[in-house]
Amino acid sequence: MTRPTIEHFMHMEKIPHEVLLGLFRTMLFIRRFEEKIVAVYGMQDMKTPVHLYIGEEAIASAVCAHLKSDDYVFTTHRSHGHCLAKGVAPGVLLAEFYGKKTGCCKGKGGSMHPAFPKQGILGTTAIVGGGIPLATGTALASVMKRDGKVTAVFFGDGASEEGTFHECMNFAALKRLPVIFVCENNFYATNSPLTARQPHDNISARAEGYGIPGMRVDGNNVLEVYFAAEEAVLRARRGEGPTLVECATYRWKGHVGPDCDYEKGCRPLRELEDWMERCPVELYKEYLMRRQVITDKHVREMEVAIESVLEEAIKFARGSSFPAAEELLSDLYYEREE
Repeated sequence: MTRPTIEHFMHMEKIPHEVLLGLFRTMLFIRRFEEKIVAVYGMQDMKTPVHLYIGEEAIASAVCAHLKSDDYVFTTHRSHGHCLAKGVAPGVLLAEFYGKKTGCCKGKGGSMHPAFPKQGILGTTAIVGGGIPLATGTALASVMKRDGKVTAVFFGDGASEEGTFHECMNFAALKRLPVIFVCENNFYATNSPLTARQPHDNISARAEGYGIPGMRVDGNNVLEVYFAAEEAVLRARRGEGPTLVECATYRWKGHVGPDCDYEKGCRPLRELEDWMERCPVELYKEYLMRRQVITDKHVREMEVAIESVLEEAIKFARGSSFPAAEELLSDLYYEREE
């Protein structure tokens, strides 16, 4: 298998260096954040199940680069990358994973259900396809309030088989809602391959039935995702309605946990190795080096800075207090202030 480069997938485009660097920094930060979880998880003091985003970093980084701080994001059980790309502080996120009261949900949401309303993340859900109707709702609210916000919702290939996916696509198209449906197609729903569940693997083609644009891009090519997301977000902000963006990608770790599920016979090792050869972080780093945007020294400095931030985040999370027993039933419902 010939190792691809970003130039294999797109023609050269002019993007400001600060944008190019910002995308790489976000991707690298997500990768190191997830690797840090793998490194500490065996200590058994992080009790929450973790669904890791390693291998898919380009998608969250590219899409969220076009979103404003108050734009809405909804995501899934595999939510870490989206939260970080939207600007969430890693210490608060890790504290939530450790079940501490300094976490975003005071330790009650864990890895699968963090919420950051100030960053437009009103909540995450582990229900397959569960974020899609919520995103459609915020997009409808934005139209009714005329606040100019857009909504991006991330979901996996398994969610495209849920009725709510089709119902919401239809409603969003009918009402021309400012929502971007981002399908992170990693070709597996838990351990079930897409080819065993659907007659064809082109999820973006579903958009045609609802009269809206559907784009299928290489989810390991951050610039290809970036331009697709830019087009979709601009359409939404202009009031032209929703877009479905399917990003073909692959998760390196198992459905849940820090291990690789090929060891359990869930996926072929050769398939994983082929996708690892197309690592989104390495592909983009090599591209930036060829364009002389970064150097090895620059990357090393960035990695040292990220490691320092993550070490402080882990220290903060581990050093924080657990919620008191009497707080068990508090903060479960939102109470409107009079």
